[in-house]
Amino acid sequence: MPIRAVIADDEPPARDELAFLLSRFPDVEVVAQAASAREAVAAIRQHAPDVAFLDIEMPGGSGLDVVAEVLAEGPPVPPQFVFATAFDHYAIRAFEANAVDYLLKPVEADRLARSLARVRGSLAAPKGPPPGREAVGQEVLRLLEAMSPGRGLTRVAVEQGGRIALLRPEEVVFLGTEERRVVAHTARGALPCHGPVTLETLEERLGPHSFFRANRGALVNLARVREFSPWFNGKYACTMDDAQGTEITVSRGRVAAFKERLGL
Repeated sequence: MPIRAVIADDEPPARDELAFLLSRFPDVEVVAQAASAREAVAAIRQHAPDVAFLDIEMPGGSGLDVVAEVLAEGPPVPPQFVFATAFDHYAIRAFEANAVDYLLKPVEADRLARSLARVRGSLAAPKGPPPGREAVGQEVLRLLEAMSPGRGLTRVAVEQGGRIALLRPEEVVFLGTEERRVVAHTARGALPCHGPVTLETLEERLGPHSFFRANRGALVNLARVREFSPWFNGKYACTMDDAQGTEITVSRGRVAAFKERLGL
């Protein structure tokens, strides 16, 4: 059986070059090409390839975003993922779980041959249970955080339907604590955060994404504050734009910083 491959890259010359190099291998069949993250996800869902060659930076999301979405709602057995990038600092953080390799651009034929050898070895290995989506999802999260927190690639890992979902910061209305666990409140409801995270660690990670520590037990997304008003004892009450219109207290010692962050 041929190795069925999907190529995703927003640059047509790069896609054509990789497709040409792959055509030299008689056991490889390119079943689809994609020019964006959205197209890549659709192609993987439609064709269920054995391997997906993903550019790191594409319109509408990164190659890592593609992996995250495929793992959330993709084929029962995810493909092998091989990342193509022109940046060494991405390459050294290549997947240790499920993603078998990376390629530096411009792709060299010998390096591609070694990558395909690893794919063949993985596909020929004794079949056990499909790779755990939870483990791979956590590896995606670590890579997203390592890449560049200031570029909007940070994610919040939550438990949803037995899987690990990776939320974009703008999807989170606020984070709070319930029964010693951190819970992310979104437009779809409340979802427990995955892993031993704390509000302190999330505050550090999400600070560049308009999140503000309103009080000891709440981290709010300032972009999702619907309105606010003075309360008592110098405190403020802000109403979030979730379905419940949740009211969160801004402690007295945080009011000045709250107004400053809002530009007031």
